Amino acid sequence: MQKALLYKQSKNNSVQCELCNHFCRIDNNCIGFCGARKNIGGILYSLNYNKLVALNSDPIEKKPFFHYMPDSLTYSISAMGCNFSCLNCQNWQISQLNKIERLDEQFPGKNINPKKIIDLARKEKCLSISYTYTEPTVFLETALPIMKLGSKNGLKNLWVSNGFMSRSCLDLIIPYLDAINIDLKFFSETKYKKIANASLKPILDNLKYLKSKKIFIEITTLLIPGETNTNKQLEKIARFIYTNIGKNTPWHISAFSPEISYKLLSKKASSMEELEVAYQIGKNAGLEFVYLGNVASDTRENTYCPKCGFLNIERQGYIITRDDNSGLCQNCNYNLNIL
Repeated sequence: MQKALLYKQSKNNSVQCELCNHFCRIDNNCIGFCGARKNIGGILYSLNYNKLVALNSDPIEKKPFFHYMPDSLTYSISAMGCNFSCLNCQNWQISQLNKIERLDEQFPGKNINPKKIIDLARKEKCLSISYTYTEPTVFLETALPIMKLGSKNGLKNLWVSNGFMSRSCLDLIIPYLDAINIDLKFFSETKYKKIANASLKPILDNLKYLKSKKIFIEITTLLIPGETNTNKQLEKIARFIYTNIGKNTPWHISAFSPEISYKLLSKKASSMEELEVAYQIGKNAGLEFVYLGNVASDTRENTYCPKCGFLNIERQGYIITRDDNSGLCQNCNYNLNIL
């Protein structure tokens, strides 16, 4: 265990966690909502510190990042826990297991120090490190030293996140954060509460704050039939992205598969028709780069110039065809917002 960052001591050995927007009040010998922080005698500890459950290189497109360092490898790391409890979670075996079985400090995982992570990333010829699979906010104590050392060694730091971290957490990571993909799951407080045990407003505020700090942003929305595509939520998401983050922000609309979800096993899978409607909603809102994910060989995974329509990046799974690294359209020099 490691003493946690971002908490305040309170009366009777209780503590106020300030890591995310749950701001859990944790009594002595109790665990926070994320399952990864425990109050022992008025001191908050990170239970998953340096206990990594994922260590592997991935195509950066898998995260997904389509406009940040395309056609490169990223080194993916993860630890147990999550500050959401999404019924649709597709990595629930590592994000939710600690809540189901209450493992406390007996978290499985490999205890690997930051230097070893950097060495492994270099060995795999990765250009970046991704904090992914579970919510990186809840393994901040592990992630932050790796981010600092990675930056010193020329590796980029990428978060794949639900966006629910506190402002204090953001201020700690932003000096070392290069890009982030945030899951904007719904545009409804009711849906966020029902499906994820969370709320929408802090995520929207964090997206705007990250934009103001010039962090490269991509956004993902999982299309859950009967949940995500009701009450004009997709229209509202697209409008928010266009107005607050920018029309050139990549928006990934991913297909939902109930058989690998945490608790939505009886839901229908996303149909191609539903995905096509969502794609068109994004384009109609003025978004330049809308992508469909978790679908087989669809041309809407490619990057076309929004000005002249020229095919600049072709994707077939994780096989990428790209002719240059200028970030400009190869036909008309339009800025494609690719770094």
